[in-house]
Amino acid sequence: MSTQKTVRQSADTVEENELRLDQEKAEQIVDALNTELANAYVLYHQLKKHHWVVEGAEFLPLHEFLEEAYEHVEEGADEVAERAQALGGVPVSGPTNLEERATVEFEGEDVYDVRTMFRNDLEMYGDIIESMRDSIELAENLGDHATAELLRQILVTLEEDGHHFEHYLEDDTLVLEEATKER
Repeated sequence: MSTQKTVRQSADTVEENELRLDQEKAEQIVDALNTELANAYVLYHQLKKHHWVVEGAEFLPLHEFLEEAYEHVEEGADEVAERAQALGGVPVSGPTNLEERATVEFEGEDVYDVRTMFRNDLEMYGDIIESMRDSIELAENLGDHATAELLRQILVTLEEDGHHFEHYLEDDTLVLEEATKER
């Protein structure tokens, strides 16, 4: 454990940055980035849970798909956190802070059927996509084109993965009807 006693930068502060973005503008953008970061980790944990508990005839492809989806979310979250830091901010990190900061809500600890899990995931993707679009607009309006571009790239991946959830929720399947009846 570290014996360091000096705090180098307090959470929820934004210091001057070397990217020459006005500090007041940077504060607004870091605030938005921290919301996106918190949302990403709520989605990440929900997808990870679904990866662990998915069952049924389509187990393996769904298990692999969920792994790919949560890896995409984690990659995007890492980029968002690094951008917040580059703008002079402190990325939100602790579980309590992430939960408080997020504008999306984890579905809970219960295990649901695959369709319900995927509907919950798709709903969260939609909420995060809307939030991300607002953050992109904010960054553009404040003249931070690099943050806007970074978020656009993450948004493309979110939209693609969300669209894949839509495909899984369609009613066409190779599973025989007898296999989907209640036990």
